[in-house]
Amino acid sequence: MRSVRTGGGGARIRSVEAFAVAVPFARRFVLGSGAVGAPDARPDQAAAVVFVKLTTEDGVVGWGEQRALPSWSYETAETMAVVIERHLRPILLELTPFDVELFHQRAAKRLSPAVSNGFPFARAAVDVAMHDAAGKLAGVPVHALLGGKTTDEIALCSAIGVGDPETVREHAAQSADYAAYKVKIGGDPDADAAAIRTVAEVAGGKPIWLDANQSYRPSALRQLLDRTSDIRTIHCVEQPVPSTDTLAMQRLRGLIDLPIAIDEGSFSAQDLARVIRLDAADLVVVKICKSGGLRNALKTAQTALSGGLEILASGLTDCGIAFAAALHVFSQLELALPAELNGPELLADLYVEGLDITKAVATVPTAPGLGVQVDEERIRAESIDLAFH
Repeated sequence: MRSVRTGGGGARIRSVEAFAVAVPFARRFVLGSGAVGAPDARPDQAAAVVFVKLTTEDGVVGWGEQRALPSWSYETAETMAVVIERHLRPILLELTPFDVELFHQRAAKRLSPAVSNGFPFARAAVDVAMHDAAGKLAGVPVHALLGGKTTDEIALCSAIGVGDPETVREHAAQSADYAAYKVKIGGDPDADAAAIRTVAEVAGGKPIWLDANQSYRPSALRQLLDRTSDIRTIHCVEQPVPSTDTLAMQRLRGLIDLPIAIDEGSFSAQDLARVIRLDAADLVVVKICKSGGLRNALKTAQTALSGGLEILASGLTDCGIAFAAALHVFSQLELALPAELNGPELLADLYVEGLDITKAVATVPTAPGLGVQVDEERIRAESIDLAFH
């Protein structure tokens, strides 16, 4: 097999560091699959954010980040740190930040994916850092590396967690600046119908995006939608059934009138191709974390467009680094609804400077790399010893 030569000189990656931080939440947030965080909750090491710092031989630094959320996907902060430090670092030390595709090829060979992609969150954290460093080396923002942006601003969608009507109403009222509302539902038709009605009363004519996070059976979902059929602003329902049950998604499209979005059931472009072949969704939620990186997220988006599906943009309660990366990616896509990038709304701090968010509209950064300045001192000071060595 012919070897591939990579760029040399000062662009070669010299060091790779990973830090796990239990980033505090500003408000309680619950999904259909379980709690994500709360201001008074004891920090959960397994659900910490993993920050990655790449440094090239001439001192250029790239930062990446992804949240571990075992209740949503299988990776924990411990597994992400082990994968990055023991398995991905040796690959990276042979490459430059521009060798993104070669990195993913070698990572897939070392940690072979099964049905979908393997260790996507760990790989996404590294991928973001590579793009940040590459943009700084080239003197251009990350979106320029991806082909350029088509919009300067991205409107955001408020994320309303599972909760009682009073809590839901208070959150929705505080989110008046947002252009849309994503309402988390938890599998109880009575409680969920009350939450949806509460948000609809506050939202006026703004679109509502339901997200079940795999918590419903098809028959129960039909009951819920029958009870809320008079609410005309419901745009779609996301991942109502377990991620492994693509045939249930297909069956639901014949049972309900509402468009169905797939999220946890589609991590890669190949996953989505199967979904499209089975006519199992109308929209797809694109996330950098589950895709394994920026370009892989764009591959999923292009597969969706080729198959006639609309695109929804989302993250996983990202801090400022991953939030900025998402802005670069989604700045070149036509989105069906405002982007549900809820880190600025739900987290106590983002650990970066340089983001411009005004009245729930984020400006796409234009400085080289991701275009944000990372608070490295705080990340190091608050890092958790995962004790896997």
